[in-house]
Amino acid sequence: MIKNKLSFFFETLKTLLYICLMEFKEAKNKFVQTWGALGSQWGINKTMAQIHALLMVSHEPVSMEDIMEELQISRGNASMNLRALMDWGIVYKEYKAGERREFFTAEKDLDELAVKISRERSKREIKPALKVLKEVSSIQSDNTEAEKHFVDQTTKLYDFVLKADNVLDKITEYKDNWLAKLVVKIMK
Repeated sequence: MIKNKLSFFFETLKTLLYICLMEFKEAKNKFVQTWGALGSQWGINKTMAQIHALLMVSHEPVSMEDIMEELQISRGNASMNLRALMDWGIVYKEYKAGERREFFTAEKDLDELAVKISRERSKREIKPALKVLKEVSSIQSDNTEAEKHFVDQTTKLYDFVLKADNVLDKITEYKDNWLAKLVVKIMK
């Protein structure tokens, strides 16, 4: 009688543990898949975003082999996207004593992550757009209405994008500025 109750108890416990683990795996997979889909809307490829998501929610560094297995991607795809994430400064390579494999971890501080992504996007997207806007708004016009309008609009757009980029720079510099840190702390 007691043996049957204990057996039932352990079987129930094992089933509950399996359900909890299954829910975790499903939740983690859903997060990784959703982050990947969002990434493509943010201008990065789906796999790069999925790798970042996986590393961001992993409690310890993950090997490339584990990333490949978890996401069902090739070594080349994993390697290329890990390199890109390291170039962005949001993924780091870690070494474990006695291990030949490389391990990777993501930036866990969400404020720092936002700053790094903002700076990188400014460098890759906003600065090149500013260069083009400055160039096209500086053309010599023959004083036709169309040319005047073109120069006027592209100059206004350049000024607006430059102001937005400067605001973004100021916001991302807050970590170096004690006054801005205080303002952010008060806002939280």
